[in-house]
Amino acid sequence: MSDFRQLSYFITLAECLHYGRAAQQLNITQPPLSRQIASLEDMLGVKLFERHHYGVSLTEAGKTFYQDTKAVISAYELACRNVRQMASGETGKLSIGFMMHAAYSTIPELTRLIVTEYPDLQLKLQEVTPGTLVNAVLEGEYDVGLVFNPGPVRFLHSLMLRREKLCLAVHKNHPLAQESRVNPSQLAYQPLIVTPHGVAPVLRELIDLFLRQHGVEPYYRFETQLQQTIISLVAEGLGVALVPESVKKLHYAEVVYIAIDHSPVIEQVLIWHTENNNPALFSFTEIAQKMADSKGSSRG
Repeated sequence: MSDFRQLSYFITLAECLHYGRAAQQLNITQPPLSRQIASLEDMLGVKLFERHHYGVSLTEAGKTFYQDTKAVISAYELACRNVRQMASGETGKLSIGFMMHAAYSTIPELTRLIVTEYPDLQLKLQEVTPGTLVNAVLEGEYDVGLVFNPGPVRFLHSLMLRREKLCLAVHKNHPLAQESRVNPSQLAYQPLIVTPHGVAPVLRELIDLFLRQHGVEPYYRFETQLQQTIISLVAEGLGVALVPESVKKLHYAEVVYIAIDHSPVIEQVLIWHTENNNPALFSFTEIAQKMADSKGSSRG
């Protein structure tokens, strides 16, 4: 069976059609080139070249073998290039679990940056509730997760991507709708529409703590999983909601968003398992780090 060195020698000679020039291009002397070509012809049992005083020419068999050999070499070089790109994280697959809040803020920009820098990297994006995302990343269901900051978690790296305040969403006819800002005390006895603790524990605990720190006992009227559903209920005048400011991108004609005095800040982070060795993960987190640096965030 011929090896790649013989094929390389054959292709060079087929393109130069002269032993001397081919040997010079290969940086060898002419005798070893002649021996390799002769060995190749013996192994194939086919004459590949016609010898002339001015050089050589390809036989019909040689022309066919040249085309096929070029295809083999090209496929081999492509395979080498692909595996190097995969090892460097330029190609491959990466699974991303993200909470709905990230869809209004970090995930669109981060995805655009990744596909611009690494167009051959395949991203699998799936929306997941924040309460299940940490365990899903720990269990390897996703390479990375975009979630409200759960604090230090064993076996997880985290990267801060965004900090944002909470704001108040009310119906346009609500008595507070004309206010430019509201004080936490004005939320006493207001019917609140919130996400259940099990769905978004960090957000729910932040709302609970904020209200109680300002002397307001929360009055929760409805609990529902999706922020979009929460805003839809506010649009029907069924209550008010404390939501991250990025939710303002949900435009409802009936809903007004109002700033809150002393509003708490919620942090959105990228998380990944410390033992995840997916090469694409390095490329992804590198781009995420640049995005975080541009916004003044920091790594945890």
